[in-house]
Parts: sequence; C-alpha cells; structure tokens
Amino acid sequence: MSTTAKPIHQKELFGHPVGLYVLFFTEMWERFSYYGMRAILVLYLVAATQEDNAGLGWTNGEALALYGWYTMLVYVASIPGGWIADKFLGQKKSVLYGGILLVAGHSILAIEQMWAFYTGLGLIIAGVGMLKPNISTMVGGLYKQGDIRRDKGFTIFYIGINVGAFLSSLIVGYVGEVHGWHYGFGLAGIGMALGLIQYLVGQKYLTHVGNFTGNSDNEEEKAAMKRPLTKVEKDRVIVLFISFLLVIVFWGAFEQAGGLMNIYAMDNTDRMLLGWEVPASWFQSLNAMFIIFLGTTVAAYWARRKLKGKIATSLFKMIIGLIIMGTGFFFMSAASSQFESSGSSAMYWLVLAYLFHTIGELCISPVALSYITKLAPLKYASLMMGVYFAMTGFGNKLAGLLGEASEKLGEFTIFTGIAGFCVLFGLLVLVFRKKLETLTHGAEDNEREILEQEGYELADPDLNE
Repeated sequence: MSTTAKPIHQKELFGHPVGLYVLFFTEMWERFSYYGMRAILVLYLVAATQEDNAGLGWTNGEALALYGWYTMLVYVASIPGGWIADKFLGQKKSVLYGGILLVAGHSILAIEQMWAFYTGLGLIIAGVGMLKPNISTMVGGLYKQGDIRRDKGFTIFYIGINVGAFLSSLIVGYVGEVHGWHYGFGLAGIGMALGLIQYLVGQKYLTHVGNFTGNSDNEEEKAAMKRPLTKVEKDRVIVLFISFLLVIVFWGAFEQAGGLMNIYAMDNTDRMLLGWEVPASWFQSLNAMFIIFLGTTVAAYWARRKLKGKIATSLFKMIIGLIIMGTGFFFMSAASSQFESSGSSAMYWLVLAYLFHTIGELCISPVALSYITKLAPLKYASLMMGVYFAMTGFGNKLAGLLGEASEKLGEFTIFTGIAGFCVLFGLLVLVFRKKLETLTHGAEDNEREILEQEGYELADPDLNE
C-alpha cells in the first residue's frame, strides 16, 4: 500500500525525488562492502591458522573485543566526518571522499599481511565516517519541512542499505568461507567501487542538495549558520540526545548479530538442511532479507496510523522498536536452553530472533535518521547525524563487551538479560514520552495540514478513512 504524497510540479520517480535513488544505490554498494566484510571478520579472526582457509587463530573473546572496537570506531568517526562536512566540504563532497577511502581500505584488506589488515580497517573507519552521516543528511535534504514522504523516503533508502547487506552476506560470506577470507575482503572492495561510480554518474540529480552552505547564495542559510541556537533549537537538541539513549541500547543488543550470534550460529546451531550445511555467515542475510520484504509494509502501517490521528510520533516508534527487538532475544534464550539440553539448537530460533530484530529495527533506525533531519539545527545538520552514528558506535562497543562476557556468564544469561533490559528500558522511556515530545515544539505536528496547504495529493485514498 502506497503512503506517498507528492508535490504536483516536481519531477519524481515512483513518487520520490530521483536523487533518492542515486543515494539509494550509493548506500547499497557501500553497505555491500561493509556488511560483506563484517559477515566474515569475526569468522576470519577465530579460524585456526592450520586450516586450509587459514585465519588468525584468535580466541572468541579476542575476536569479539576487536569487533567491538572496530564497529564502534566506524561509527564514532561520523562525528569528525559530519563536522568536516558542515565546516569545510559540504555533504556531497564528503560522501565522494569517503567512498574513495572505502575503496582503498577494502582493497588493501585483500593483501594477506597484518600491516594490510590494520591499515585496511583504519581506512574503512575513516571512509565510513565521511560517507555515512552525510549521505543520510542528503536524503533528508531532498524533502521540504512537513513533507510526510520523508519517513517513507528514509525507509526506501534503508531498504537500499539492506539490499546491499543481504547480497553481501550471501556472496561475500560464501566467497570468504569457501574460497578464502581475503578474496571475500577484495570482493567487498569491488562493490564499493561500483557504488562510487554510480554516485558520480548521478550527480546531475543532486545539484541542489548536499552543497556546502558556507558558500550558499541564500541569505537565510548564511544567517542560520552564524547565529546562536534559539530556545526551540536547544530543546530539540535535548530531545535528540535523549532519543540517542534508545539508540545505544538498541544497537548494543542488535549488534550481537555480527558477533555473539554469528559465533553461536557457527558453533552451536544444527545448520544441516537437506544434507547440506548452511554457511554460518548466511544467517547475517536474514535481517536484510526481512527488511527488504517488510520495509514498506512497516512504513505504511505507521503512515496510516499518523493519517488516522493515532499515535505515530518518531519517539513512540523508536520505543516500540526497542521493545520488539528485545523480545526477539527470548528466542535466543530458547535456543541456548535447547543447546544445553541436547548439544545443538535448531535454525528456526535464529530465524525468529532475526525476524523480531528486523521489525524492531524498521521502527527505530530509519525513523531516527528522519527524526534528526526534522529536529537538528541547520548549522549542525551533519554533525548531529554524526553524533547519531557515534551513538550507534557506542552501541556496537557495548555489543562487543556483552559478547565477551558470554564466555564467563554463558549465552543463556546474556541473551535473557539483553531481552529483559531492552523491554524494561523501552517501557520506562514510554512513561516520559509525552513530556519529551513537548520539547520538540511541534516539529511533527500538523504534517497533513501542511501537505494540503502546499498542494500535495495523498497517493492512497484509503489512508483518509
């Protein structure tokens, strides 16, 4: 069911600016490279040095520690990446330079030397820091204030992320596990190169978004960059930082996927299917696959609630997303119990866990991206997006610490503890939701009225019922 609303005199494709699809495919290939490498990183680190497809022979704890630091730094680098864009380059050029760094980083990982391994990780950290916050901010810049299509646009963009993640988990995961880890790393670099080429070709559709505002001819934009923040802007920043607590907790739990759940799939799960053993890294594709199939459905559900006058604020969606995702870990608790009693656990526990994690993610992650573009002051637009991704990074580090703790506490304790904490924390924030939303000063109010005043037409009449 479509939930789009479109301005009458704007060139579009499927109800959205053409530039959205340029950014869609750029991010798709960037995520292909990142998630492809992520799918095999921990497996490469723990693989024995004497195997045919030799790894580094690290312990699970050592591998999860590096994984936590790496995934944290990847996103924390978004703070300087956003600051550089706001102060010097603009978002468009920052995305370009980030893509170049990523191609170099993934390509160097294909070299079987430890110096290349650490150099490649460093370049990827810098590249994601430049690209990730700025391409997301550019998506928001495609839509006017009050455009109800913004949340849907971010969901479409998010589907692009997960098309890349889905393909990479299968293709890079298979190549890495079967043919050689460094072939997988190199393949990830090829994917990023395709994304960079596509971004350059599509520049004609991005002429009015992502430019450096310091050189803007718009006097209002120049003034907004120089004046101090107003009371309304300060209150909105406060709400954003509080919402980032949800982000840290969410990703601290969710990112068990690339670490503890990845190892659990490899070591403790019966992966035989019709006489064939499913590669452990393939389970990483479940989340992306579910997002591709459920992304527009979840977005349509929330849009329908909003247009019918029911609670569908960004903060409410994020709270519900955290609770749903946390509930998914109870399936991992069940898997751990089955393993302790029988020596292996069924694959369907992982499938169910990833399904709930995906629904939760669709309620929080694309919504948070859109929320930032609604509330962040113009002068700090990319920086606030960078702070969001930094919070994601801290969540990743928390995930690594929890994964390490499982060696002492056991998987059942960790999975059950994560589930309980996420649900309780979500319910706690829900109690204060209305009070927090008053600090947004109506940033999400009257969206439908604004659309009607500006000559928009709702694409689906069923949403008016």
